[in-house]
Amino acid sequence: MQIWVDADACPKVIKEILFRAATRSKIPLTLVANQTLHVPPSPFIRSVQVHAGFDVADNEIVKRLAAGDLVISSDLPLAAQVIEKGGHVLSHRGEWYSAANIGPLLTMRNFMESLRASGVQTGGPPPMSHSERQAFAAHLDRFLASHSAPGR
Repeated sequence: MQIWVDADACPKVIKEILFRAATRSKIPLTLVANQTLHVPPSPFIRSVQVHAGFDVADNEIVKRLAAGDLVISSDLPLAAQVIEKGGHVLSHRGEWYSAANIGPLLTMRNFMESLRASGVQTGGPPPMSHSERQAFAAHLDRFLASHSAPGR
């Protein structure tokens, strides 16, 4: 199992949680972005820089992903592709995306996108809260504990 991060939009505090978790669990962590990323020296942490362009980082993650891998992303179309390939998706706000909830989430995303395209001001997401950071860390720890146990 590996952890893949859609790193262009991933908050720094979440990357720091991931760095600690990868080192502690000895599970490979790869950050994929279209910009140069600095990662701490660790045999378990690396970054991959892709060319700039629409969905280039997302496509690279999907290409390299194996069933059972974990992807950290809040990008719903990427999440749908990961789920289709048998991967797990955790948003940086601590929300799990699954086959059960990705369809309605994509529908709402597309609806909001059409509102914005017609000129309606929808606003952006609120700043990340402390409880969301805690939820992310707790979900990540539980996932890694259950998926790195012997026999997994």
